[in-house]
Amino acid sequence: MLTRLLKSDGVYYFLRSPAAIVAAIVAVLIIGGAFLAPWIATSNPYDLASFSLMNGLLPPIWEGGDPRFPLGTDDQGRDMVSSILYGARLSLLIGIMAMAIATVLGVGLGLAAGYYGGRFDAIVMRIADVQLALPAILTALLIDGISRGLLPAAMQEDLRVAVLTLAIALSLWVNFARTARASVFVERNKDYVQAAMIMGQHPLRVMLRHILPNIMGPLLVIMTVDLASAILLEATLSFLGIGLPADSPSLGTLIRIGMQFLLSGEWWILWVPTIFLVCLVVSINVLGDFLRDVFNPRLR
Repeated sequence: MLTRLLKSDGVYYFLRSPAAIVAAIVAVLIIGGAFLAPWIATSNPYDLASFSLMNGLLPPIWEGGDPRFPLGTDDQGRDMVSSILYGARLSLLIGIMAMAIATVLGVGLGLAAGYYGGRFDAIVMRIADVQLALPAILTALLIDGISRGLLPAAMQEDLRVAVLTLAIALSLWVNFARTARASVFVERNKDYVQAAMIMGQHPLRVMLRHILPNIMGPLLVIMTVDLASAILLEATLSFLGIGLPADSPSLGTLIRIGMQFLLSGEWWILWVPTIFLVCLVVSINVLGDFLRDVFNPRLR
């Protein structure tokens, strides 16, 4: 099995793509560091007892800072490395959950719309067209605003992560639905699908067992790209003060806090999390472009 994997086209082109290799290394280091944050971070930015105001605004180590804080500290005395690791952990968690919800919702609606067609297809596509007319950030803002009006004030803070995840997911499902629908139109007329239908198999079985595995290529590309989009949406909403609060240091929250020190000389509070976010998003997008090329040989 290992020999077959090493001889596969995907591995062959990956080993000959320096950009994909560098992007994969960067993504693995960032994602691995984020999810191992409780074990490798020197302090917990959620725990007030783990940092001191006396250590506030220390510069990075190459500017004469404290060796205990290689990238410096913020105004609260929190270690920037620890804050970034925990912030990336929260941003990735929200991005992955939002992408998973968008995938299930979008692929499910796209499969059903392409398989059944007719009025159901028209309704789903008209909803998708309306949503495509709005930028994803506006859709997320709208859903977030509706949730604030419907949820009791006492529950809003406790459900911030859930509401933010749902808002991002509902702004990203359209790409999955349209891609799945277009792929189903191609696959449903093939012999193996027609044979399954003639044998009387349930439509759900036909869609999940026969059609879905054969349209996973383009869906995997969208999942990769939309993960980067979800992370950026979370960072944007948190930067605007609509996403997570200041005591939940996601990457967007850290950048928003750093903006307050942009002109005061403490540049690292803004630029360190910004560069980290850029590296994460760019590496994921590069991997998405690589997967697109692998599944579409004409683009190689």
